[in-house]
Amino acid sequence: MENDELHRRFEALTTAHLTDGCIRARLQVRCAPAGTRSAVPGGRVAGRVLPARHVGSVDVFLEALSSAEAGDVLVVDNGGRLDESCVGDLVAIEAATAGAAGIVIWGLHRDSADLRALGLPVFSLGSIPTGPLSLTARPADALDSARVGPWEVTPADLVFGDDDGVVFVPAAEAGDVFRLAESIRDTERRQADLIRGGTTLREQVRFAEFLRARAENPALTFREHLRAVGGAIEE
Repeated sequence: MENDELHRRFEALTTAHLTDGCIRARLQVRCAPAGTRSAVPGGRVAGRVLPARHVGSVDVFLEALSSAEAGDVLVVDNGGRLDESCVGDLVAIEAATAGAAGIVIWGLHRDSADLRALGLPVFSLGSIPTGPLSLTARPADALDSARVGPWEVTPADLVFGDDDGVVFVPAAEAGDVFRLAESIRDTERRQADLIRGGTTLREQVRFAEFLRARAENPALTFREHLRAVGGAIEE
Protein backbone atom coordinates (compact mmCIF):
# COMPACT_ATOMS: atom_id res chain seq x y z
CA MET A 1 0.00 0.00 0.00
CA GLU A 2 1.48 3.37 -1.02
CA ASN A 3 2.01 6.02 1.65
CA ASP A 4 -0.61 8.36 0.16
CA GLU A 5 -3.30 5.66 0.28
CA LEU A 6 -2.12 4.57 3.73
CA HIS A 7 -2.55 8.05 5.19
CA ARG A 8 -5.83 8.69 3.37
CA ARG A 9 -7.45 5.52 4.65
CA PHE A 10 -6.11 5.82 8.19
CA GLU A 11 -7.49 9.36 8.44
CA ALA A 12 -10.97 7.82 8.54
CA LEU A 13 -10.02 5.09 11.04
CA THR A 14 -8.64 4.68 14.54
CA THR A 15 -6.12 2.28 16.00
CA ALA A 16 -9.09 0.59 17.70
CA HIS A 17 -10.59 -0.15 14.28
CA LEU A 18 -7.26 -1.58 13.12
CA THR A 19 -6.87 -3.86 16.13
CA ASP A 20 -10.41 -5.12 15.55
CA GLY A 21 -9.47 -5.67 11.91
CA CYS A 22 -6.44 -7.71 13.00
CA ILE A 23 -8.64 -9.88 15.22
CA ARG A 24 -11.11 -10.43 12.39
CA ALA A 25 -8.20 -11.31 10.06
CA ARG A 26 -6.89 -13.82 12.64
CA LEU A 27 -3.66 -11.84 13.06
CA GLN A 28 -1.77 -11.33 16.29
CA VAL A 29 -2.66 -7.94 17.78
CA ARG A 30 0.61 -6.10 18.40
CA CYS A 31 0.14 -2.94 20.46
CA ALA A 32 2.85 -0.82 22.03
CA PRO A 33 2.72 -0.94 25.85
CA ALA A 34 -0.21 0.84 27.50
CA GLY A 35 0.66 4.45 28.22
CA THR A 36 2.39 5.03 24.88
CA ARG A 37 1.10 8.47 23.91
CA SER A 38 1.87 11.34 21.57
CA ALA A 39 3.85 14.28 22.96
CA VAL A 40 1.83 16.40 20.54
CA PRO A 41 -1.84 16.54 21.61
CA GLY A 42 -4.03 14.73 19.10
CA GLY A 43 -1.00 13.38 17.27
CA ARG A 44 -1.58 10.70 14.65
CA VAL A 45 1.01 8.75 12.73
CA ALA A 46 1.02 6.12 10.00
CA GLY A 47 3.87 4.70 7.97
CA ARG A 48 6.48 2.01 7.42
CA VAL A 49 8.61 1.03 10.40
CA LEU A 50 12.15 2.46 10.28
CA PRO A 51 13.79 0.65 13.22
CA ALA A 52 16.70 1.80 15.36
CA ARG A 53 18.03 0.29 18.59
CA HIS A 54 19.42 2.97 20.89
CA VAL A 55 22.60 2.24 22.85
CA GLY A 56 23.33 5.73 24.18
CA SER A 57 24.38 7.70 21.12
CA VAL A 58 22.47 9.69 18.53
CA ASP A 59 24.47 8.29 15.61
CA VAL A 60 22.15 5.30 15.24
CA PHE A 61 19.24 7.66 14.53
CA LEU A 62 21.22 9.68 12.01
CA GLU A 63 22.21 6.51 10.19
CA ALA A 64 18.66 5.21 10.14
CA LEU A 65 17.34 8.51 8.80
CA SER A 66 19.96 8.48 6.05
CA SER A 67 18.01 5.65 4.42
CA ALA A 68 14.52 6.91 5.29
CA GLU A 69 11.82 7.15 2.64
CA ALA A 70 9.19 9.85 2.84
CA GLY A 71 6.47 8.78 5.25
CA ASP A 72 8.57 6.31 7.25
CA VAL A 73 8.18 6.27 11.04
CA LEU A 74 11.34 6.06 13.14
CA VAL A 75 10.71 3.32 15.72
CA VAL A 76 13.20 3.55 18.58
CA ASP A 77 14.00 0.66 20.89
CA ASN A 78 15.39 1.95 24.19
CA GLY A 79 14.39 -1.13 26.13
CA GLY A 80 11.45 0.63 27.76
CA ARG A 81 13.84 2.54 30.06
CA LEU A 82 12.18 5.02 32.40
CA ASP A 83 15.37 6.58 33.83
CA GLU A 84 16.50 8.45 30.70
CA SER A 85 15.23 9.96 27.47
CA CYS A 86 16.66 8.97 24.13
CA VAL A 87 14.96 11.41 21.72
CA GLY A 88 14.73 15.18 21.97
CA ASP A 89 14.14 18.15 19.73
CA LEU A 90 17.23 17.77 17.52
CA VAL A 91 16.44 14.17 16.56
CA ALA A 92 12.81 15.11 15.94
CA ILE A 93 13.79 18.04 13.70
CA GLU A 94 16.23 15.80 11.83
CA ALA A 95 13.50 13.19 11.36
CA ALA A 96 11.06 15.78 10.05
CA THR A 97 13.68 17.13 7.65
CA ALA A 98 14.32 13.58 6.39
CA GLY A 99 10.61 13.24 5.55
CA ALA A 100 9.68 10.94 8.44
CA ALA A 101 6.01 10.91 9.39
CA GLY A 102 6.77 10.60 13.09
CA ILE A 103 8.65 8.77 15.84
CA VAL A 104 7.58 5.93 18.14
CA ILE A 105 9.77 5.26 21.19
CA TRP A 106 9.86 2.32 23.55
CA GLY A 107 11.18 4.62 26.21
CA LEU A 108 11.02 8.32 27.01
CA HIS A 109 11.47 11.66 25.24
CA ARG A 110 12.46 15.14 26.40
CA ASP A 111 12.18 18.74 25.09
CA SER A 112 8.40 18.42 25.18
CA ALA A 113 7.68 22.10 24.49
CA ASP A 114 9.94 22.08 21.44
CA LEU A 115 8.31 18.88 20.18
CA ARG A 116 4.87 20.44 20.48
CA ALA A 117 6.08 23.50 18.56
CA LEU A 118 7.55 21.28 15.84
CA GLY A 119 4.31 19.32 15.51
CA LEU A 120 5.91 16.03 14.46
CA PRO A 121 4.05 13.16 16.16
CA VAL A 122 6.38 11.63 18.75
CA PHE A 123 4.89 8.71 20.69
CA SER A 124 6.60 7.53 23.87
CA LEU A 125 6.00 6.27 27.40
CA GLY A 126 6.42 9.83 28.70
CA SER A 127 9.10 12.42 29.32
CA ILE A 128 12.06 13.03 31.62
CA PRO A 129 14.65 15.84 31.54
CA THR A 130 17.79 13.72 31.42
CA GLY A 131 19.27 12.40 28.22
CA PRO A 132 21.15 9.11 27.78
CA LEU A 133 22.99 8.02 30.91
CA SER A 134 25.26 5.33 29.50
CA LEU A 135 26.85 4.09 26.29
CA THR A 136 26.91 0.40 25.44
CA ALA A 137 28.21 -1.60 22.49
CA ARG A 138 26.08 -1.26 19.40
CA PRO A 139 24.84 -4.55 17.92
CA ALA A 140 25.57 -5.17 14.25
CA ASP A 141 21.85 -5.44 13.49
CA ALA A 142 20.81 -2.25 15.30
CA LEU A 143 18.99 -0.98 12.20
CA ASP A 144 17.35 -4.27 11.23
CA SER A 145 14.66 -4.44 13.89
CA ALA A 146 13.35 -2.79 17.04
CA ARG A 147 11.58 -4.19 20.06
CA VAL A 148 8.56 -2.35 21.41
CA GLY A 149 7.30 -4.06 24.53
CA PRO A 150 6.99 -7.76 23.68
CA TRP A 151 7.02 -7.20 19.92
CA GLU A 152 9.88 -7.16 17.44
CA VAL A 153 9.13 -5.01 14.39
CA THR A 154 10.96 -4.53 11.10
CA PRO A 155 10.56 -2.56 7.86
CA ALA A 156 8.11 -5.29 6.84
CA ASP A 157 5.68 -3.76 9.34
CA LEU A 158 3.51 -0.66 9.34
CA VAL A 159 2.90 1.42 12.46
CA PHE A 160 -0.17 3.46 13.36
CA GLY A 161 -0.69 5.77 16.33
CA ASP A 162 -3.47 7.98 17.71
CA ASP A 163 -4.99 8.98 21.06
CA ASP A 164 -5.49 5.33 22.07
CA GLY A 165 -1.88 4.30 21.47
CA VAL A 166 0.18 2.50 18.83
CA VAL A 167 -0.40 -0.68 16.84
CA PHE A 168 1.80 -2.56 14.36
CA VAL A 169 0.40 -4.32 11.28
CA PRO A 170 2.31 -6.54 8.79
CA ALA A 171 2.57 -4.57 5.55
CA ALA A 172 1.68 -7.67 3.54
CA GLU A 173 -1.65 -7.95 5.41
CA ALA A 174 -2.53 -4.24 5.49
CA GLY A 175 -5.04 -4.39 2.64
CA ASP A 176 -7.15 -7.04 4.37
CA VAL A 177 -6.84 -5.36 7.78
CA PHE A 178 -7.96 -2.01 6.38
CA ARG A 179 -10.89 -3.57 4.52
CA LEU A 180 -12.09 -5.33 7.67
CA ALA A 181 -11.47 -2.25 9.85
CA GLU A 182 -13.50 -0.07 7.49
CA SER A 183 -16.36 -2.58 7.54
CA ILE A 184 -16.33 -2.66 11.35
CA ARG A 185 -16.23 1.16 11.48
CA ASP A 186 -19.22 1.46 9.17
CA THR A 187 -21.22 -1.08 11.19
CA GLU A 188 -20.42 0.69 14.45
CA ARG A 189 -21.40 4.07 13.00
CA ARG A 190 -24.76 2.67 11.92
CA GLN A 191 -25.24 1.17 15.36
CA ALA A 192 -24.39 4.47 17.07
CA ASP A 193 -26.83 6.36 14.82
CA LEU A 194 -29.57 3.88 15.65
CA ILE A 195 -28.93 4.22 19.39
CA ARG A 196 -29.21 8.00 19.08
CA GLY A 197 -32.44 7.47 17.16
CA GLY A 198 -33.96 5.37 19.92
CA THR A 199 -33.08 1.80 18.93
CA THR A 200 -31.03 0.38 21.78
CA LEU A 201 -27.93 -1.68 21.17
CA ARG A 202 -29.69 -4.59 22.89
CA GLU A 203 -32.43 -4.40 20.28
CA GLN A 204 -29.97 -4.13 17.41
CA VAL A 205 -27.99 -7.20 18.42
CA ARG A 206 -31.15 -9.11 19.37
CA PHE A 207 -29.84 -9.61 22.90
CA ALA A 208 -33.03 -11.19 24.20
CA GLU A 209 -32.76 -13.75 21.41
CA PHE A 210 -29.16 -14.45 22.46
CA LEU A 211 -30.20 -15.01 26.07
CA ARG A 212 -32.88 -17.48 24.99
CA ALA A 213 -30.46 -19.32 22.72
CA ARG A 214 -27.81 -19.44 25.44
CA ALA A 215 -30.32 -20.91 27.86
CA GLU A 216 -30.77 -23.80 25.41
CA ASN A 217 -27.05 -23.98 24.51
CA PRO A 218 -24.81 -22.74 27.36
CA ALA A 219 -21.75 -23.09 25.11
CA LEU A 220 -23.01 -20.35 22.76
CA THR A 221 -20.83 -17.24 22.97
CA PHE A 222 -21.94 -13.69 22.38
CA ARG A 223 -19.37 -13.34 19.59
CA GLU A 224 -20.89 -16.31 17.78
CA HIS A 225 -24.29 -14.67 18.10
CA LEU A 226 -22.93 -11.33 16.85
CA ARG A 227 -21.42 -12.94 13.78
CA ALA A 228 -24.77 -14.52 13.02
CA VAL A 229 -26.69 -11.22 13.28
CA GLY A 230 -24.02 -8.92 11.79
CA GLY A 231 -22.88 -7.10 14.93
CA ALA A 232 -19.35 -5.74 15.31
CA ILE A 233 -19.04 -4.42 18.84
CA GLU A 234 -16.54 -6.99 20.06
CA GLU A 235 -14.22 -7.44 17.10
